[in-house]
Amino acid sequence: MDLGLKGSRVLVTAGANGIGLAIARRFVAEGAKVHTCDVDPTALSALAASDPAITSTLCDVSDRSAVDKLFAEALEGLGGLDVLVNNAGIAGPTSRIEEMHPEDWDRCVAICLTGQFNCTRLAVPHLRNSENASIVNISSAAGRLGFAMRSPYAAAKWGVIGLTKSLSIELGPDNIRVNAILPGLVAGDRQRRVLEAKAQQRGISYAEMERTAFSYTSIKDYVTPEQIADQILFMCSPRGSTISGQAISICGDTQMLG
Repeated sequence: MDLGLKGSRVLVTAGANGIGLAIARRFVAEGAKVHTCDVDPTALSALAASDPAITSTLCDVSDRSAVDKLFAEALEGLGGLDVLVNNAGIAGPTSRIEEMHPEDWDRCVAICLTGQFNCTRLAVPHLRNSENASIVNISSAAGRLGFAMRSPYAAAKWGVIGLTKSLSIELGPDNIRVNAILPGLVAGDRQRRVLEAKAQQRGISYAEMERTAFSYTSIKDYVTPEQIADQILFMCSPRGSTISGQAISICGDTQMLG
């Protein structure tokens, strides 16, 4: 299926591995021009070798001066902007609230929520010039269900949904679509580390923690980064021209996070 994305100018944050890399690669496969960023210089070097069509900038999205540099380089290379995918995020601490280090809370919210603000505020003036403008914010199933001992992550991801809905109303008159994606249990190292931390906190095995996690889903399987990317591409294509203000779950029908 030709999604009509050839020549689209796309910025994907945190695109050197995981979900972000899958998104970037899917856009490139459709003929889009893609720029990304990451905090890991080793990952960016590997990306340059494996995917030379994807240009990149070293950037922590919570650092506004770094985001300024990211946008300067992205816009110079892309020649404008049609799509922003706010993918950057961290898992944050696994801890009871009274035992949590305030610095860990601040860092999680700064990246998972404020980082999306930092990028969006610079993107919007350029998206207004696009004929097919779209913003996709990565939230989480934790952004609608809550997540015990993962309160800063859940709070930030709930905030992403509020940001998304507010921006969809604000930017609708400019024909800029704004949506959120809510992944569930996503295959990869990050999900493994989260389950390991939860298992350690509970004093149970990883296998038992994994079984518990899947007991709350209808589909007993991990979501793949590619499945998330496919949904994003459709929403950002002209075929998704009236999809805005939505928080779309890709989670195997997750009913609870334990």
